Amino acid sequence: MAAAEQPRARGAQRRERRRNARPNARAEVRMRGGRPREAQEEILLTPWRSFPFEDSDPFALMDEEKWDFVLVSDIHQMGSEKEIKRKKFLDELSKKGFTIKKIEDRKLFYGVRAPKHFFRKYQWLLRNPDSRLQDLNAQQDIPVTTRIRIVNFILHNTVTPDLEKLHDLMKKNVFEAAFPLHEKEEVREFLKEKWARWRDIFCQQPIEKIRCYFGEKVALYFAWLGWYTYLLGFAAAAGLVVFVAGITVFNSSQVSKEICEANDTIMCPLCDQKCPFWLLADTCTYARVTHMIDNEGTVVFAMFMAIWATVFLELWKRQRAQVVTNWELYGWDEDEEELAMELINNLQHEPRRYRHSYFRSTIVLLLVLLMIVVLIGIAHALVIYRVVATALFTQSDSEFFREQANLVAVMTGAVLHYITIVIMTKINRRVALFLCDLEKPRTFSQRENNFTIKIFIFQFLTNFSSLIYIAFFLGRINGHPGNYVRIAGKWRLEECHPSGCITDLFIQMAIIMMLKQTISNVVEYLVPWLAHKIRKRQKRPRKKHLVLGEEEEVEDPCKKQWLSNYQLNEVNVFSLFDEFLEMVIQYSFTTIFVAAFPLAPLLAFFNNLFEIRLDAIKMMRLRRRMVPRKANDIGIWLQVLEAIGILAVIGNGLVIAITSDFIPVQVYKYTYSPCMKENNTAIDCSTGYINHSLSVFHIKHFEPDTNLATEILDLVNGTTMCRYRDYRNDEDYSYTVQFWHVFAARLAFLILFEHVALCVKLIAAWYVPDVPLSVKNHLLDEKHNNLRKELSMMEYSTEV
Repeated sequence: MAAAEQPRARGAQRRERRRNARPNARAEVRMRGGRPREAQEEILLTPWRSFPFEDSDPFALMDEEKWDFVLVSDIHQMGSEKEIKRKKFLDELSKKGFTIKKIEDRKLFYGVRAPKHFFRKYQWLLRNPDSRLQDLNAQQDIPVTTRIRIVNFILHNTVTPDLEKLHDLMKKNVFEAAFPLHEKEEVREFLKEKWARWRDIFCQQPIEKIRCYFGEKVALYFAWLGWYTYLLGFAAAAGLVVFVAGITVFNSSQVSKEICEANDTIMCPLCDQKCPFWLLADTCTYARVTHMIDNEGTVVFAMFMAIWATVFLELWKRQRAQVVTNWELYGWDEDEEELAMELINNLQHEPRRYRHSYFRSTIVLLLVLLMIVVLIGIAHALVIYRVVATALFTQSDSEFFREQANLVAVMTGAVLHYITIVIMTKINRRVALFLCDLEKPRTFSQRENNFTIKIFIFQFLTNFSSLIYIAFFLGRINGHPGNYVRIAGKWRLEECHPSGCITDLFIQMAIIMMLKQTISNVVEYLVPWLAHKIRKRQKRPRKKHLVLGEEEEVEDPCKKQWLSNYQLNEVNVFSLFDEFLEMVIQYSFTTIFVAAFPLAPLLAFFNNLFEIRLDAIKMMRLRRRMVPRKANDIGIWLQVLEAIGILAVIGNGLVIAITSDFIPVQVYKYTYSPCMKENNTAIDCSTGYINHSLSVFHIKHFEPDTNLATEILDLVNGTTMCRYRDYRNDEDYSYTVQFWHVFAARLAFLILFEHVALCVKLIAAWYVPDVPLSVKNHLLDEKHNNLRKELSMMEYSTEV
């Protein structure tokens, strides 16, 4: 019993010390306004047990302290320049009425709490002017997310006597970090248990709870991502059906059969030096895979995805309208809120005027074009790699590399492209930020929009430049035997397989998407997890060794919380931007070249199921709390997604018209096939297509420096000709009439496909209203009720 009474006695002693400390705190608050001049040289720091009672949360436990932000600094030498700057900044916060608490460990931690009058002013300024109360003190409790946002704005816009802000001080290492705290509150515990867990991967997201903890901008991101993933399920199902349908014709395609049976069709060498002639039948498997992808279902699926992209965006607009209406943010004005916070921070503030400099715009435009040229140059370097790699593999001692030279070059080129994407992503970010600094945007939102446009352009070219080459240029600018187009006059450009280039595009997209969605996600999770573990191990609080007879000092309850938050990974203003950019690039892969890779929506769907929980775990468990930001839409990303939708129509139209063999096969069927000559329904109309699509080249016309194999081997059997993929005559190697027929058909299909797809998109956009009728009627009723209330109040005042 005596042992049980000891903890109770110690607890009573601690409560008694707290009661004795609180009068001192009130006295300290009353002294702030009239402290002597010599005391102003010292920064006013509220002892950890002596915070102002009137600023405490009435709903919190008595022993619990609430702090808006924590500033972290190294322990600088007394009297050093950094220490003086730190004191000046903290003194400016004290003058504004902030309560400041200092805790010393390996670092200096300063907890700051803003006075209530900041939040009363905010509520007064941004309340509906038609319904403002005359009593300034009559207000509702302000949300924690709004409180953090206001304090963050004031901290970053507080100016020291040296005209330095917090951002400048952090650059000079006066402060190391500034962050809001993850509090042990009900909402956070709910999100950790019901949202930020892998086991909830198929559960619906608690968007309202996310909004209450992270703010509207983060909540809208997860609402958009969840809606995108939900509708992606339909696209994934359609793509899977098309792919399975392609598998069913794996062995039944007439074109594939002709290639597999072409044992007497001798093809021209794939390189200039010691490359043998080869039989078309040797590529039987490659041809079957090609026609598994390239079939009539691909055209239907490309049209479906064009419509899907439009319907997805229109339905998201409706979903967004419902969500922000429930949040009462439908008519929210970002500029008005920023001006209000500027005035709350400094009543003498003058708004920054809208300005435009044609000189700056010209410089930025030229630098953007220069960066685009650099990215195109990198794409050319990848092309050169494929050309050189193909030539080297064909001369390899390994039989496998010689026979599969083109395939190996394509796959290694795709891996190299992925590595390029990883490296250029970091460079693109730095360049885009530099260009934004040159523009000097007026507000943060304008800076974010400018940055978004630039980084998306750079990332789009980085991700898609190699794909664009494979889809639209590979095998079309390489010349023909006897007159090849060469790089540096030595290496000739690649050729397409006789069954088409679409398999190369399929391989490239499959490798890039799988690498991005496996390696990138693993790195995205493991890097912050390992960094958190390392920081936690390195920065454990120091344990004080007690002298015999010395009473153990009661540990500050804030110390553990602040240290645990500090040990989490840092967040910045672009943390959420990175998540948006990752998903928008994925959306581009899913829509633009989906005709060549029907499984792209399926891979994206499964990736997003994990991505939602991965982002949730990072935000709740591995990163510091993100500063909440208010928003009523996803910003300029919506315009980016609409632009991608248009590019998807153009891209898929070009893939079917140029990359695919769909058009040449159809031209052959309805112009040159046996079906047009005979009324025999038993004949497949594509019979003879392969022979029709291959041109003849006379071996004697090879270029002088071409070094053929020392022996033509038994393969040639005295034949003086070889075949290659093109529509050219065998005399002067000029284009045949068939080439121009196919060219005209490709052009006609492209124009028809794009116009039909765009018309369907416009009809779908018109048919599905952006704003649901329920939202329109709600806003109408709200306006009507407000006007009726105002009229009633006017009549009542007149009667009185």
